Amino acid sequence: TKLILLDSLLQEKMSLAAARPLITVYSDKNVSSGTTVCLPAVFKAPVRPDIVSMIHNEVAKNRRQPYAVKVTAGHDTSAASWGTGRAMARIPRVKGGGTSRSGQGAFGNMCRGGRMFAPTKTWRKWHRKVPTSQKRYAVCSAIAATGVPALVMAKGHVINGIAEVPLVVEDNVQSFTKTKEAVVFLRRNKAWADVAKVYQTRRIRAGKGKLRNRRHVQKLGPLVVYDQDAGITKAFRNIPGVDTIQVDKLNLLKLAPGGHVGRFCIWTEAAFKKLDGLYGSGKKPSTAKQGWNLPRVKMANTDLASLLKSEAIRSVLRAPDRKVKHAVVRNNPLKNIRSMLQLNPYAAVQKKNAELTAAKNIRLKAAKTAKK
Repeated sequence: TKLILLDSLLQEKMSLAAARPLITVYSDKNVSSGTTVCLPAVFKAPVRPDIVSMIHNEVAKNRRQPYAVKVTAGHDTSAASWGTGRAMARIPRVKGGGTSRSGQGAFGNMCRGGRMFAPTKTWRKWHRKVPTSQKRYAVCSAIAATGVPALVMAKGHVINGIAEVPLVVEDNVQSFTKTKEAVVFLRRNKAWADVAKVYQTRRIRAGKGKLRNRRHVQKLGPLVVYDQDAGITKAFRNIPGVDTIQVDKLNLLKLAPGGHVGRFCIWTEAAFKKLDGLYGSGKKPSTAKQGWNLPRVKMANTDLASLLKSEAIRSVLRAPDRKVKHAVVRNNPLKNIRSMLQLNPYAAVQKKNAELTAAKNIRLKAAKTAKK
């Protein structure tokens, strides 16, 4: 009966937590189109920033290109140690004379013109193999985070005027071919404030990267997720900070840039409806990814306080045991006379007799010494 009551309560709570609200579909003019879409089950996936950060850190390494210093760098000069006995360091020194270079230290990493310590090699382990299941888990978690306004705002996106999160728009947005159309669309849907933030954050990069064709850095704006590319990529590609991605190729590097969840996403209706088939719905596995279903949450209802206070659970719990149990102090009877008396009451007589005998022996010894 206890298990039945607990199970019924959990099922009731799960049904409330698993309610999938309807998302309004907006036109390109920020007007409700009159249609609604059921929220895909992937938005109920557990948000795990730790997994997203770890997988992002590994996957991001797969774009790196090998680099290394020249093999002979720092060793192009003729140098040899002068040996010991001259009160000079044993570092190799440049040979010859007639120039200030001769006699200078060479080869060592502490020398001017010498090689670096542990010269870099091209055979470093540049790339990482990441399990597919872990990558899918991280993507599901990142998608779920895009539907939480608090996480999106914590990421730094400006979504104060957005009608709804997640923002779903009609499919005619996919047919935009001009940047002018895309800008008008973003302005009407109150998403331009996030792009304006990108313009304000453009600045010169700190460090050597500014000399290597990556002079400027800036924050990222919204991510537009589409189903069919009828020109949408060309329309949005010239707007700073705005990225586009096809729903079948959702990428963790785009959904959680920097390993931080909560990117502001704009979904087209067709792409939004595709998510259940791509990532499963909990009850049904994915039709696109073989053997994959949504990760299960640890708790269906995280309101632990209300669960513990509910009558259904409290009625089957045992009464609290409020009796105070004091620890018994165990003393060594050989060192503690009270413990010895509890075990052997005659020990007091024995101890007293021993003391009297010792005193008698001392007196006899003293008398014997005095006679001598």
